[in-house]
Amino acid sequence: MPDNTSPDTLTQRILVVDDDARLRSLLQRFLEDDGFVVRTAHDGSQMDKLMQRELFSLVVLDLMLPGEDGISICKRLRENNGDIPIIMLTAKGGDADRIAGLEAGADDYLPKPFNPKELLARIKAVLRRQNRELPGAPSHQLEVVEFGPWTLDLSTRTLKRDGNVVTLTTGEFSVLKALVQHPREPLTRDKLMNLARGREWGAMERSIDVQVSRLRRLIEDNPSQARYIQTVWGVGYVFVPDEADVEAVKSE
Repeated sequence: MPDNTSPDTLTQRILVVDDDARLRSLLQRFLEDDGFVVRTAHDGSQMDKLMQRELFSLVVLDLMLPGEDGISICKRLRENNGDIPIIMLTAKGGDADRIAGLEAGADDYLPKPFNPKELLARIKAVLRRQNRELPGAPSHQLEVVEFGPWTLDLSTRTLKRDGNVVTLTTGEFSVLKALVQHPREPLTRDKLMNLARGREWGAMERSIDVQVSRLRRLIEDNPSQARYIQTVWGVGYVFVPDEADVEAVKSE
């Protein structure tokens, strides 16, 4: 019997949280056929019990759940489980639901109904991105970037302020890494999307704005008057690491 396991699925454990029993069963069979280990839960409470017993590589989380909804669960996972990748399933394709999921900390989203093959592709893409950013992954770039009170270690995905670690999601880290590796260079949203996630990025342009907004709330003393991640009107964003560069940007 042929072995369908690929390098993307080795030892990877996926948790699917959805109140639709038929969809849970379908996704479990489909993902297991591709070599993943899959567990399912119908709500946040059952998810919590599974996560207490097992470690998961990624969570597929439905937006509309009985009891605690997917947005609340996503925020809680971000607070308690740091950078575990989360793909949000939304029953609607509207921008508001997608943006809400990204703002809550989801790494990607997929509107229902969807082809299971597309979900599989997104799971593999998110896991590949995370694996590329894991400590010990090969890097030919400057690995430690300091700006103001912040230190970003690209080799360990660690952001610190005065020695205190600030947790970043996979999406936040990818965007911040792209920005700090191109200091003082205005980047269009398309360029930033390509640098952060390459062709795997399946989200709308607004998702870049959401990630930048989240980053500003994390690193800026006054997010409404950004010091490090500045808006270049009509272009996109620019990372400005020091005071001299701030004055130069203002004078342009």
